[in-house]
Amino acid sequence: MGPAAGEPVADEVFDRIARLVHRHLGVPAAAVVMLAPEGQTLPGAVGFPDEAQRSRRIVLPKTLTAVVARTRAPFVVHDADDDPRVEGHHYIDDLLAAAYAGYPIEDGRGDVVGALWAVASERRTWTEVDLATLADLSAACSSELRLRAERERARLAEQVAFRAHRRSRFLLGLSERFARVTTLDEVEDAIAHVIGTGTGARWVSLALVDADRRHLTFFTVGHQEPGTTQMRSTRLDATRPDTHVVRSRTPLRFRDHAEMVAAYPQMGPVGSVSEGARSFLPVSSNGTVVGVIACVWDTAREHDSETAALESTISRYVALALERVALLEARRRVATTLQESMLTAPPTVAHLDIATTYTPAARTDQVGGDWYDAVVRDDGTAIVMIGDVVGHDVHAAAQMGQLRSMLRALAWSHDESPAGLLTRLDKANARLGPRAMATAVVARLDRDPPPPPGTPRGPRDREGTGDGTGDGAIKRPERAYTLTWTVAGHPPPMVLRRDGTVERLADTPDLLLGVVPATVRTDRTARLLPGDTLVLYTDGLVERRGVPSDERLADLERVLTCAGGEATSAVPRALVRGLVGDDQRDDVAVLAVRVRVPAPSGPPSPAGPARAERRVASDDLSDLGPSRRWVDDVLESCEVDDEQRRTAMLLTSEILTNALEHGEGPITATVEVDGRRLRVGVRDGSTAEPELQSPTPHDLSGRGVLFLDRLASRWGVRRHDGSDAVGRHSGAVEGKTVWFEIDRGSRPLTGAVPRVRQRPPTPASGTVPLVERVLPRDEPR
Repeated sequence: MGPAAGEPVADEVFDRIARLVHRHLGVPAAAVVMLAPEGQTLPGAVGFPDEAQRSRRIVLPKTLTAVVARTRAPFVVHDADDDPRVEGHHYIDDLLAAAYAGYPIEDGRGDVVGALWAVASERRTWTEVDLATLADLSAACSSELRLRAERERARLAEQVAFRAHRRSRFLLGLSERFARVTTLDEVEDAIAHVIGTGTGARWVSLALVDADRRHLTFFTVGHQEPGTTQMRSTRLDATRPDTHVVRSRTPLRFRDHAEMVAAYPQMGPVGSVSEGARSFLPVSSNGTVVGVIACVWDTAREHDSETAALESTISRYVALALERVALLEARRRVATTLQESMLTAPPTVAHLDIATTYTPAARTDQVGGDWYDAVVRDDGTAIVMIGDVVGHDVHAAAQMGQLRSMLRALAWSHDESPAGLLTRLDKANARLGPRAMATAVVARLDRDPPPPPGTPRGPRDREGTGDGTGDGAIKRPERAYTLTWTVAGHPPPMVLRRDGTVERLADTPDLLLGVVPATVRTDRTARLLPGDTLVLYTDGLVERRGVPSDERLADLERVLTCAGGEATSAVPRALVRGLVGDDQRDDVAVLAVRVRVPAPSGPPSPAGPARAERRVASDDLSDLGPSRRWVDDVLESCEVDDEQRRTAMLLTSEILTNALEHGEGPITATVEVDGRRLRVGVRDGSTAEPELQSPTPHDLSGRGVLFLDRLASRWGVRRHDGSDAVGRHSGAVEGKTVWFEIDRGSRPLTGAVPRVRQRPPTPASGTVPLVERVLPRDEPR
């Protein structure tokens, strides 16, 4: 402890010096006396009364130490009675001071702050040796004070350097952390981290001023103090500290919750979980307050200047981060809009089901050159393509647009193979621009010609195979597709076969576009059967740093196999979700083309309606999706329009789900289409009939029969007693068929469904409808 600071206590060094004076000069008492605002202290003393030795304080009628400090010279008294400078000898309690000598003690700045005293109880002539000893020992005291002052300065300098170093490291970390943020979520997390680390705040939240500058909305309460849900949004004219900060552009700080409530009574119920300190910091951009940072501490605290400076620095970093987020979002919207404007919806192609997806990288404004396209020629040939321009910026997106437009025009105007199209594109890219480097896959799908007139039909399939043929249906030759494709440095296409296996169309790819325009390109061919799905994709789906490409392609095959039961429209998204998830670092484009399964009897004709039957696996709901997809394929092959197909899919889902969840096997779906109506029925081995219910908005089920009653032109339930059990149902004794019909001229979703009168049950026919809308001549038998 330094002299004259705090409560006086014994000091080992000065006590030792006092003992040296006591021994070498043979005096009864000696002391190191320091001047302090509260009086004289004795950091070193020997021979003084007990009270003085204990308290380390001394009270004298005249402060001789002050005289030494003022004169900066020794004060030597041989005989107090004969020395006119003093009033004779006096007592310090029971210590008689008849002769004494004091030498000045200087601190590190050279100021005299005390004296070293030798006290004799009787008259004494101080010799030269005595005085020299006192001078040396007082110099030792001064040296000790200077040494201590140097140590204190060194300690303070070290503390300042440490704080400066810590602050520098903190600011460096703050800069690095905010330099990485690209979204508002990341800004909020960075604020919570840096303020919590730098100031010890327990809860931190960010509020942003709305665009109309009428409301202040807390962006998230993820880091906010519990119990502050009412702080989600407030008007800027409200009497609150956060809104005051927006209006005044100055921060507000409160020692505790009570101080805040005293200034703003409206805040009484807000944040009462903690009674600690609060601060509200403005976030300004271009001279306008765009947000407020609210900080809450566990306990009351004073807001010192260092914390205030740190908070001000954090506010500036937050403002810069918000400006960068806004800029990135604007750039990202422009670039993404540019790219998405060129990635048009795929065309509707007869007998093919095409689905696409484009997913931009989630953490960057740099859209890539990923693209896809599909072109249908006048002869019905479908050409699908996908590619990726080298680069990840708006320039790459612009190059992608030019390449895509050129290839689109070539595919429409030139009846050439995929290899010929890419060769033309590569030459145009080099001579006309944009001279881009890109990978691509072009695939052409040519449908087999119909069998010539008079071709004998195949034998009847009495047992049913689940491929669209069944009891009494004529098994016709399948019209498949010839797939011709070429690859320019792109990942290989995949084919999901109808039996659930995946085939990788792997071969040595040709050179990518933009390197050697005259390179020879090769066509490959394969067959696509009804039910097969071709999948094209960009490298963002399968590339991952540190993972071999073969391993990622194997992962794609596995995920594609699992997506075998999905609708075609769900396959691209399922692949992105299964392979990329939330860890997306590159743009991804996926295009899937499935060959539809037509009605095995062919489309409706004057010879009769189109009919199809399919066995449905009744073990669980896994066959629900494929069964719905099969019904949609059959209806599409019969030229049923999109709206009626969507309605039929909704109603088919309901009656299939009801049979799978509440019925018994075997379960069979049948489709019949003619020029007047389409009919879908689901037969199962249970006689329990569905019931028309009135579910509430909160009920999760019970709407199936309601949908049938509202959307179908007719629907009903037909009882089976086993007399008609043949083919698939040859072992069934009884059961039921739930069926519905939609007139080909009706518009169930956008127009009115014709209301027809009900007809009473006809037990003699074996049909016992529960709720059946029928025309007099249209009842199914």
